[in-house]
Amino acid sequence: MKYLRRLLWFIATRLLVFCCVLAVAVTAFYFSMNATNIYIILKDGMARRAQVIMMGADEDLTPYFSQACMERDTLLQEALNGQSAYQFYYSITGFDHRVNLDWFWCWPWEDTARATVTERIPAIDGRLRSSAREMAEANGISATPAWQSAQYSLVLSRENGLWRIINMTLQRLITDE
Repeated sequence: MKYLRRLLWFIATRLLVFCCVLAVAVTAFYFSMNATNIYIILKDGMARRAQVIMMGADEDLTPYFSQACMERDTLLQEALNGQSAYQFYYSITGFDHRVNLDWFWCWPWEDTARATVTERIPAIDGRLRSSAREMAEANGISATPAWQSAQYSLVLSRENGLWRIINMTLQRLITDE
């Protein structure tokens, strides 16, 4: 009886350790999978948003942003209404968009995630439109467009297995040195 109890205790402890290691591995796998999906949504979504704002691109942003989030975004609403200074004064042909994921957290079993990102556009290829040159000079607008770098706090939600940005809050503006 003594040997049977030792054998069962040995098997039970090893089984418990194996289950704990397996639980940590599964949690790490799902956290990594969510992190990868969210990073791609953030990078592509913020780039498409900037493209719509600057170039007036006819892009569908619903795979990246919820409708309510797009309605609260003032820059995006100005661009969609044709009131963006980038579209009015400039002819933008391209830009260098950079998004840094500063912080991110999502439990594998939850359908919401929080992230903090820094968005920068250090280089914009474009020129001042000849039709708006006089008005731009009167308003003191330079020949080189600039983008205000900023840090955003984002909330994402998983709906039907797809992640979307449901809230975007400006945390601070970043002055380029």
